[in-house]
Amino acid sequence: MSVIGVPYHLDEYLPGMDFVVPPGEIVHAQLAVGDLWARLVPLYSAVAAAVAASATAAETGGGAVPPVVAAGDCLTALGTVAGLQRAGIDPGIVWFDAHGDVQTPETTTSGYLAGMSLRILTGYRPELIAERLGLKAVAERQIVLTGVRDLDPPEAAYLSGAQIRQCEIADLIDGRLPDGPLYVHLDMDVVRPADLPGLRFPTPGGPSAAEVANALRSLVNTGRVAAVGIACSWLPGHGAAAAIGPRFAAALGIEQ
Repeated sequence: MSVIGVPYHLDEYLPGMDFVVPPGEIVHAQLAVGDLWARLVPLYSAVAAAVAASATAAETGGGAVPPVVAAGDCLTALGTVAGLQRAGIDPGIVWFDAHGDVQTPETTTSGYLAGMSLRILTGYRPELIAERLGLKAVAERQIVLTGVRDLDPPEAAYLSGAQIRQCEIADLIDGRLPDGPLYVHLDMDVVRPADLPGLRFPTPGGPSAAEVANALRSLVNTGRVAAVGIACSWLPGHGAAAAIGPRFAAALGIEQ
């Protein structure tokens, strides 16, 4: 797979970022002036352009393979999905995460934009950023959320009435996948903290690194994965990538 590195945590540039798999291409952008949503538009537009080029080459048999986007947070998924849509691919989403990522500006208590990533992808308040990226909403019924174990009350309330499906990682391939091509998003904090040092938001419990890597491999082996997003959601200097990188590279079919 072609690995696109995005060395940012939201609008914070992370020189020397510890990527879980080594990128072949690095995306940079001059961030805009304005609120955080506006600042991120040039960066995610650049991500979308890189993903669209890679996905188009893969679709037309140009010798390329589906892109992997490795970034410092989950919000980069907005650019990745926008890029797939630019390439004419309307993916369903398989979202690995310890958290729901379905907060909104109205419900969040922390103000952390990455905690709204999946909700924005469903079409919530497109004027925030989706319209500026050309990002179209993904239907809730085309989204599967797996590995989640830390929901705030507003997230639990939303998911209780949404068509987003939830399942355990072990049950993913058992007829629970969305139809058509897939965007597989992997927030590494889905892995139990004992296996992964230095997570920004460690959440007790959860699957082992081996279990998550095996699930990723199974998804890739379906032949339906159009792109993979990996949120390297750890602090620098803890050796997280070294601890699990080879296992996940192997699951993606990437030689290190």
